[in-house]
Amino acid sequence: MLKNTFQHIPGIGRKTEEKIWAAGLRDWQAVAAFSNGPLPRKTMAALQVYCPQSQVQLDRGNPVYFENLLTAALGWRFFPEFRNRTAYLDIETDGLDSYYGHITTIALYDGRNIFWYINGRNLETFAEDIQKYQVLVTYNGKTFDIPFIQSYLRIKLPQAHIDLRYILASLGYKGGLKRCERALGIGRTDLDGIDGAFAPLLWQEYQIRNDRATLETLLAYNIADVVNLETLMVKAYNLKLATTPFAQTNRLEPPRTPKVPFKPDREVVAKIRSRALSMDPYNY
Repeated sequence: MLKNTFQHIPGIGRKTEEKIWAAGLRDWQAVAAFSNGPLPRKTMAALQVYCPQSQVQLDRGNPVYFENLLTAALGWRFFPEFRNRTAYLDIETDGLDSYYGHITTIALYDGRNIFWYINGRNLETFAEDIQKYQVLVTYNGKTFDIPFIQSYLRIKLPQAHIDLRYILASLGYKGGLKRCERALGIGRTDLDGIDGAFAPLLWQEYQIRNDRATLETLLAYNIADVVNLETLMVKAYNLKLATTPFAQTNRLEPPRTPKVPFKPDREVVAKIRSRALSMDPYNY
């Protein structure tokens, strides 16, 4: 879809892009075939300058170029071209903000392999591993995960970033990650009903008891987030694509579901749920 995109060109918005497509200029290569073109001179001039530049940046494998020129809601446009260099990312914390809190676990999934990082064990290796990727996909990562990681680990994440929160909101799906998953038919089986408030409680329990089952429950929850991010990314891409003339030619197939190496422990979940209910002042 990226080669069919013109909204990254300054001065070209949705309506102008639709006019470009309607005029028969469906991709960057088509623009090169016209010396004058069927559109206003100013529009053609912009196309003839930016389309070759865009092809150069794509050939160089530079997704940041396109991220900087597209709005957050249009980040889906460059996803397929860089999918093999994309990582789905999610963090869990102790529940405090980035000034006083700390990261407890990080889950990373690249469509093939699952990686996990645990505070006190291997969290420091994340900084090196993440360098292998050019695009990061998160949900609400622009305001939470990425700033938290950069502050806590004192690193920079220069990758292009697709935040699904903005893309899904533009499709009418708002709220937290789990709410969007349910609205789009994505279930969590053994993890249904467990939300973000569980993660700090699981970490607290693990810190107190050093219990393997508790840690594995937390990791199962964290990893489910990143595995589902790929499914959400593809669903969002196809839904956005359906509003363009390229719904048939550029559609993506649903991703495979990987085998998650951890499973939630039912007794642990029941214990934490009971604790959460006892802490809720509105639970009578």
